[in-house]
Amino acid sequence: MSGIHGRRGPFVDGDIVQLTDPKGRMHTITLRTGKAFHTHRGQIQHDELIGQPEGSVVTATSGTGYLALRPLLADFTLSMKRGATIVYPKDAAQIVAHADVFPGARVLEAGAGSGALSCWLLRAVGPEGMVHSFERRSDFADIARTNVERYFGHLPPAWHLSVGDVAEPAEDGADREQVPRDLDRAVLDMLAPWECLDIVARALVPGGLLCVYVATTTQISSTVEALRGDGRFFEPHTWETMVRTWHVDGLAVRPDHRMIGHTGFLITARRLADGTVAPERRRRLAKDAHSRSGAQAVSRASTDSAGNTPGEQ
Repeated sequence: MSGIHGRRGPFVDGDIVQLTDPKGRMHTITLRTGKAFHTHRGQIQHDELIGQPEGSVVTATSGTGYLALRPLLADFTLSMKRGATIVYPKDAAQIVAHADVFPGARVLEAGAGSGALSCWLLRAVGPEGMVHSFERRSDFADIARTNVERYFGHLPPAWHLSVGDVAEPAEDGADREQVPRDLDRAVLDMLAPWECLDIVARALVPGGLLCVYVATTTQISSTVEALRGDGRFFEPHTWETMVRTWHVDGLAVRPDHRMIGHTGFLITARRLADGTVAPERRRRLAKDAHSRSGAQAVSRASTDSAGNTPGEQ
């Protein structure tokens, strides 16, 4: 279950190919016998690529050369059709790494969005694992299903996609037992993840890990405090990542002017064994941090030149 079909060998009919022009612009196409790809630089016959090794250069009718490669998963997710905003590769990589999504893992995903993270999770768990994804909107679910099928060449048996809200009972009024138990990991990409903590806690095995992807600081606060108050999770960890590429040309080495900045925050927390009370985590809190006016106090707190926050000198 590697995705992008064969991955090795010459291009064949049905392969997904990424064409890159001299300016670095990329076009993702699906090869079909007898078809042509049209650009402002002329057309490229698919038959000229079929049978050629990956890494070949094909020339358009204008004389412009295009490098042909099978797209990486990062490239594929950035070029896929979108309904909901995708989880960007930098965040997907952090989720797979820091949530320790391993081959054979049983993973809950809510919500699936456009299917970008679903592809990363499915490839990480492999054919022996399972990814159970939920998506509230049927139109988004259709897009996710199409993208996953296009990437893998089929709908992986390890993937189960449910249309509905993971936090709500099933339509027949029964408890949502379709959320499987004995899960190793849960990944929540939703507006109010703190509303699903009870479902997640009941589904995760002891030592299992919850990873939450949110966009705003208010969501961070609500999620982290809910995790602490729940009592079934160990101290959550919160961070974000930013990526800055560099321009390298001989001795002219400098950071690029543009970078991939904030896309979202990640929060992870481990599931405790039932009946376990974790040792209280000692934290230095800002004054009134948990009062109604605390948010204003914390937002005004800053570090002086000596490295002290107000009131600590």
